[in-house]
Amino acid sequence: MPDRFYLTTAIAYANNKPGLHTLHEVIAADAIARWHRMRGIPTRFLTGTDEHSVNIAIRAAEEGVTSRQFVDDKVALFRAAEDALLISPDRFIRTTDPDHLRSAQEMVRRAYANGDIYVGRYEGWYCPNEGFRNPTDVLETAAGTICPNHPDVPLQWLTERNWFFRLSAYQDRLERWYADHPDFVQPDYRRNEMLGFIRAGLEDFSISRAGAGWGIPFPIREDGSSALLPDGSWDPQAGTIYVWWDALINYITGAGFPDDPDLFARWWPADLHVIGKDIARFHTLFWPAMLWSAGLEAPRRVWVHGWLLAQGERMSKSRGNFLDPLDFVAAFGADGARYVALREVAFDRDSDVSWDAFIRRYNADLANDFGNLVNRTVTMAGRYLGGERPAARLAGDSPLGSAWDAVCDRCFDRLEGCLINEALEALWEFVGAANRLVEVEQPWALAKAAKAGDDAAAARLRGVLGDLVEACRLVALAAAPVMPGAAPRVLAQLGYAYGWGPDGNGGPALLDELAWGAHAAEPGTLARPEPLFPRLEIEAPAG
Repeated sequence: MPDRFYLTTAIAYANNKPGLHTLHEVIAADAIARWHRMRGIPTRFLTGTDEHSVNIAIRAAEEGVTSRQFVDDKVALFRAAEDALLISPDRFIRTTDPDHLRSAQEMVRRAYANGDIYVGRYEGWYCPNEGFRNPTDVLETAAGTICPNHPDVPLQWLTERNWFFRLSAYQDRLERWYADHPDFVQPDYRRNEMLGFIRAGLEDFSISRAGAGWGIPFPIREDGSSALLPDGSWDPQAGTIYVWWDALINYITGAGFPDDPDLFARWWPADLHVIGKDIARFHTLFWPAMLWSAGLEAPRRVWVHGWLLAQGERMSKSRGNFLDPLDFVAAFGADGARYVALREVAFDRDSDVSWDAFIRRYNADLANDFGNLVNRTVTMAGRYLGGERPAARLAGDSPLGSAWDAVCDRCFDRLEGCLINEALEALWEFVGAANRLVEVEQPWALAKAAKAGDDAAAARLRGVLGDLVEACRLVALAAAPVMPGAAPRVLAQLGYAYGWGPDGNGGPALLDELAWGAHAAEPGTLARPEPLFPRLEIEAPAG
């Protein structure tokens, strides 16, 4: 078992309120973090917001507020949405945080000292939402030249004198790194895409902006002297750090760089960066080179997920196919929202989603399958056994018990591989098997026979109900990283304590608890059944 686990999400662009498509990767990363915490692995989970860009300054001016007030207002919306979704980061980082300013500037200084940055002239397209675009990164359409990731945002043609990073100097090292670390970028087809970019030849990229007042001050003048003025302010003529250089560095800031060397030594390199496919090159080509230039290690693994699509188009507020996370939680509850988002959406490719599909998934998996299984198990055990909690049979004597280890292994393998939807699929096949056991064994018929004096029926009734109680316990615990609020409610109905804290820390080792019959010898009493997932008949929210 690893001695620690550090994972991050991409930091969200704080120019608008968040959508479900923005927060999907954060929900997934939170589930991965909880999975590691519940196993007893010291875990650090970082998410946050990207707050420096020309576009934000423009938007703030349009609204008549300062750039800082603008991002503060947007960050509050992100925090509220993440709280509603039970997201539990160890740090929510903002690129306006003071330690991040120090971190970004230190990375500039190290690149300069290593001879990896130089002053040059940039001429080309600039996307206010994404930054400088190479000629191969734009599309020519009837409406003009557009950024493929932000087609509704007008591009700007810029000519600037900027600082550039020598990415081309790291061509050979990146090729060796990919060869020596085949799991660095996952899934494999994303790795192959990035290898294609490397083999096509890497170009140096700009790391500064001239004349932009909103951003982290560039710490070096063209002559190599410090841009720090005697009064403690920064020379505006030095410009600001380009938003992508600034944004990527959040991952090391969140691990303690450069202020806390001991903390940084504990947590870096990151074990897992979770990012979207549109920013893969920044994280898998630019970022390792930046780290090597500063004398730091590259992250261990980058997971590249796809987009949420609505009728084939990428979800976005500008397209009007936007799902508000607070509406989502209001409809499904926090646990239901997390479950359907992670079960209905594949985490290794694009997924076309709809409100109706989320409703169907919730009703089928949660209301009908798992919620119904828990409810009728607790109801039947309460009615037929007087509330006494029956023990599960030995695994070899139980169809559910004999199947559980294989289900568990498959579920864990998929979680380790970031295929959360497939992990849940495996778990819910087991839920289906438990429901089929009820129909095959018909505990109500066994209870009737037992009441008439049939001792064999009475023993079988106790064994079947014990297996069902155990199945409910195991599914609730295995699904707890995805549904952290539902798990303790299920265990309470089964008469068990839930030992973990709200973020998944502090409890017993999860893998021990997920052994079939782990608590079979402990007597207990079932609580009254309470509905977990009421069936939904809800229309999509307006707007």
